[in-house]
Amino acid sequence: MLEGINIAFIGPGAMAEAIIRGVVVGKLVSPDQVIVAGPRAARLEELQQQYGINTSTDNVAAAEQADVVVLAIKPQMLNPVMQGLKGRIRPSALVLSVIAGARMQAMENGLSHHALVRSMPNTPAQIGQGMTVWTAAPSVTTEQKAQAQMILGALGQEIFVDEEDYLDMATAISGNGPAYVFMFMEAMVDAGVHLGFPRYIAEKLVLQTVKGSVEYAAQTPQHLARLRNQVTSPGGTSAEALYYLEKAGFRTALSRAIWAAYQRSSQLGRGKKRNVQED
Repeated sequence: MLEGINIAFIGPGAMAEAIIRGVVVGKLVSPDQVIVAGPRAARLEELQQQYGINTSTDNVAAAEQADVVVLAIKPQMLNPVMQGLKGRIRPSALVLSVIAGARMQAMENGLSHHALVRSMPNTPAQIGQGMTVWTAAPSVTTEQKAQAQMILGALGQEIFVDEEDYLDMATAISGNGPAYVFMFMEAMVDAGVHLGFPRYIAEKLVLQTVKGSVEYAAQTPQHLARLRNQVTSPGGTSAEALYYLEKAGFRTALSRAIWAAYQRSSQLGRGKKRNVQED
């Protein structure tokens, strides 16, 4: 599906590298089919040496001959980058965005281009274990959807959704989710150190416990509540710990945090700046 397809990456950051690694090391494309553009020559040279791809400091030069243009820049750089690319992308090309909060209508207007895919990957994509939610504009062809699915699939698992609003929801759950998990793990490690473990032992205990729990949950059809009940003996240590988590409002705090992230994602999509007086 990607044979003979030239892919241009606008932005040489971590997510761009994750996709490059996935498609090049995974042999979905050859290195000479890929070009990445960015302002820092040192970073471009690093990617060129690592993956054997082409590089450029000129966004337009990179994008003009591409069949797929991947926008992988910081959200605050989107408008100036779109101004430079407007009208310069081939009409038959697919634009694939991994920019958080950037809505398709804004990109369509900014680029004067209609074939757009918007995606929301997360940080585990950098090791091929990501979760990406994506959607496509009506003008994206079946073949282009298949190309997008293959490219995003190189990051891990992917899910297509029909409505763009689902991406704001995905941002709050899977996009930001690693931050919640890391904080939870950090708190468990700190608690282990407080109990008396050396930090390296506490970290190993927590990392393997979380990893094993996730794998176990993924491989069993049982509801998560039933899995929790399996390790919660009446009057036991798990029951005591869970009682205090419930008493502290653990579920409510997490639910409210995800809701706040969803609202903020929606605001960013509308170009609304955060008002600190709202807190």
